[in-house]
Amino acid sequence: MYRIISGKWKGKKIAAPKNFEVRPTTDFAKEALFSIIEHRFDLKYTSVLDLFAGIGSISLEFASRDTRDISCVDLNPRHCSFINSTAKELGFDKQVNLSRGDVFDWIKKERNHGKRYNIVFADPPFDMEKAKYEELIECILQKNILAENGIFILEHQSRQKFEHPALQDTRKYGNVSFSFFIKKD
Repeated sequence: MYRIISGKWKGKKIAAPKNFEVRPTTDFAKEALFSIIEHRFDLKYTSVLDLFAGIGSISLEFASRDTRDISCVDLNPRHCSFINSTAKELGFDKQVNLSRGDVFDWIKKERNHGKRYNIVFADPPFDMEKAKYEELIECILQKNILAENGIFILEHQSRQKFEHPALQDTRKYGNVSFSFFIKKD
């Protein structure tokens, strides 16, 4: 169960089926994250890419805050179906564009068709190997996915630490941390 923190559907609780193996971002962490994001971007005019979208907690939070251009990618067909049906139920189906597939393949094949995003958010499985996290960071920063002045936000376990020239900041919220990367051209 998660809730939408702010916007059109503020306070709306969304329950995923019990057999889903997901870890939605906690309300506390999500509230802090969006405070940082909204300080930097006017979400109405921001394009967002949500990788490892899970059950759509982040995508739907952006949609509730009037972000009109949200793309999300997830491999699990049940998660994708849930995101699509929930987005439609909440009236966000025109804002949220979902692609089902492996995130790494999607990025490498540039399935975004040259589109660049102001915000790329990724919440991979916490048990993913550090080498795969590092590959993800490099893929995002090398594939010309980020728009000028865009930001890549990686959600990860707080015990996981990254060193990268593009890393600007890491914020810790209990067991969850967000690392912020800025592409330097």
